[in-house]
Amino acid sequence: MQAMVLQGPRMLMQAEIPRPHPGPAEVLVRVTHSGICGTDQKIYTGAIPVQYPRVMGHEMIGRVVEDPAGELPPGTRVIIDPVTFCGSCFHCLAGRTHLCPNGRLLGRDIDGGFAEFVTAPRRNVYVLPDSVPDYAAPVIQVLSTCLHAQRLASIFPGTSVVVLGLGVTGLLHVQLAKARGAFPVIGVTRSAWKRELARELGADLTFSPEEAVAGVREATGGRGADVVIESVGSVSTLAQAVELVRIAGQILVFGTITAREGALPFYQWYFKELAILNARAAKGEDYPASIELVRRGLVRVEPLVTHRMPLTELPAALNLLTASEGSALKIVLEHG
Repeated sequence: MQAMVLQGPRMLMQAEIPRPHPGPAEVLVRVTHSGICGTDQKIYTGAIPVQYPRVMGHEMIGRVVEDPAGELPPGTRVIIDPVTFCGSCFHCLAGRTHLCPNGRLLGRDIDGGFAEFVTAPRRNVYVLPDSVPDYAAPVIQVLSTCLHAQRLASIFPGTSVVVLGLGVTGLLHVQLAKARGAFPVIGVTRSAWKRELARELGADLTFSPEEAVAGVREATGGRGADVVIESVGSVSTLAQAVELVRIAGQILVFGTITAREGALPFYQWYFKELAILNARAAKGEDYPASIELVRRGLVRVEPLVTHRMPLTELPAALNLLTASEGSALKIVLEHG
């Protein structure tokens, strides 16, 4: 089969590789559409080390080709949860399958979706409703991680929520918070067009980072936000989250911060008696719920897809995300 194979950092090429064969508990899927995210970029550049050669890609949908158990008929349209797990370790038995130390991520630890075909455990495959268009469906994988994160926070009707960073995940967090009844939901970003898109998707207020402190205080009666979701992945935005959250509030650290050091207002962290929450990946239960949120129109994924490109243009797509300076959100690859 044809695949986009990473031979080393920034060494990506189209190549013929063996077609995978499903095991008794697996499903063979012909991939039709896949999304690119920051993890793919970091694997591409070598920032996240992998074993080469590697087929990247963990946001993918497609059609079932073969299910040895006969549960999924050929042609069934599905989305794949890329997080595999053993099911028998301490964390799996406690329901934390996404933290399984024996688990692997498709596209990082084993070959993923930037190819014609992929195999996945049957328990990781979920049927998609016809109402969700192919080009937008890969975003549901991203939504599942946002939903998993928000399950950890106390967001109820009337909870004030600030989302720092309005990229794909930030805009999903805005919509999820609105779906849970939060008010006001406030988005913060330097990008004017992303602030406008956030308002179209349900944000009650949006501010630039320079306006955020005064704006959030005014919108919350001077207290600060009940919950602040950091969706950038930088020390500076985490520091701003400490400034924007109220006393005894919650900070949900969603962005992946790779820095080993940085300036944080630790005394305010202590003085406010803050709860700092961190989320990683998603669990199987998050997929049916995410699919239903999109099916019912409570979360819109189509507006987040700004570019659609052929799979063979993956190198150009990765470079576009790197050099876009905010002009691209989600790039979806069409496999033909």
